[in-house]
Amino acid sequence: MPTSAVGTMASLGIVSKLVLLVLLIFSVVSWAIIIAKWRGFRAADREEQRFLNAYTDTKDRDDLRKQARRITVSPSAAVFLSIMDRIAPGHDARHAEDTPDRQYLERVVRHVMEGQISRQESFLPFLATTGNITPFIGLLGTVLGIIDAFQEIGRMGTASISTVAPGVAEALVATAAGLLTAIPAVIAYNYFLTRIRKSVFRAESFSIELLNALPTRTKVETRVP
Repeated sequence: MPTSAVGTMASLGIVSKLVLLVLLIFSVVSWAIIIAKWRGFRAADREEQRFLNAYTDTKDRDDLRKQARRITVSPSAAVFLSIMDRIAPGHDARHAEDTPDRQYLERVVRHVMEGQISRQESFLPFLATTGNITPFIGLLGTVLGIIDAFQEIGRMGTASISTVAPGVAEALVATAAGLLTAIPAVIAYNYFLTRIRKSVFRAESFSIELLNALPTRTKVETRVP
């Protein structure tokens, strides 16, 4: 009976090897997404802080708009640009009659935030899928491996521990592989959702502050007698 991990892998049947190959693909793709998203959120946090500092320190809105255009992954910068782009170019937003109504700007902010959330949630469904199905794929490999082990017992005509143990051990490798694939994906998925909620809350707080700073007018309906 081979005792090393390499020996165990080499002794697996074709079905078990196919199951492990599928799990390996899920694991590699999941880790690639985890690393890419982690780097993306770090970059977004840096640019978010950079923009908020610029918003606090810069008094000229035109200069701030130029800085915001160079900040590509900050949700607050995207909200700021979406609002500023809908204010008539060249005026300083001091006159309410030149500014779009508050309800319209709030709809613009919601649209921008939905786009930001969609961008930040990209590829997360794959992590959720990995966390949900890979344990079952591993369990399937284990069941098929145990079936093969019992068939081997039937062919040998004995149920001694030396006959049963190797087949069961090989079958359980698939379950372990499924769990090792699913656990990091689930942890990363929940972690990234938390990061997204924090990012959205920060951007929404900024949008409220920005809208309150603008002399936006309230849309008034007129009734015809």
